[in-house]
Amino acid sequence: MLPPADRTASGYLVYAEVHLNSAPAYRALAAGTGPVEAKDIVRAAHERPVARLLARLDAVHARLDRERTELGLAKEAAAATSAEPIADVRPADAMGVAELAAALGVRASTLRHWDAEGLVVPDRIDGRGTRRYSPAQVRDARIVHQLRSAGHRIEALRRLMPDLRSGRQGSDTVEASPAAREAGIAARSRALLDASAAVLALLAPAAPAAPAAPAGADG
Repeated sequence: MLPPADRTASGYLVYAEVHLNSAPAYRALAAGTGPVEAKDIVRAAHERPVARLLARLDAVHARLDRERTELGLAKEAAAATSAEPIADVRPADAMGVAELAAALGVRASTLRHWDAEGLVVPDRIDGRGTRRYSPAQVRDARIVHQLRSAGHRIEALRRLMPDLRSGRQGSDTVEASPAAREAGIAARSRALLDASAAVLALLAPAAPAAPAAPAGADG
């Protein structure tokens, strides 16, 4: 995190302004990016070129923006999916594990895990226990998928899904986890904003040394 420091003849380290600026820059960045990435960003400020540092910072901001966008989409999708009516269904609308996994973009093992946790429990259609998802169960799987994307944990979904299946939206529970994630994203964004001044201080050029007096000049 700190650049190399000079030593006195007796071996004592001598810290300069760049060292004093590095510590607050690291602390501020760590609140927004985590300690490992903050250390890499501060090192980039020391090592230059500046373009490398700016690229690292841009990547952090882009990731936060992507997380905020994905969270908003997941919340909207979960609310819309849970409100969908199940009507005019046909036996052919049911789906197997592989079909549903492909439709959701998840692994078949993920669906089996949701089954084991009681989140989305499909029908068994033969003596071998082959799973078959009815349209209502497909909707449950879509809700779970979106709420997991929005940050809900398995334990919370286990309590929430019965209310969603029965038509009670459970809006307080649905909103709690996304709201916590939104607060976390906002806190990280603010931390990066607060870190800007400290990072700029690392980039400020050192004060130039006073020019030597011309030879023979009077003091």
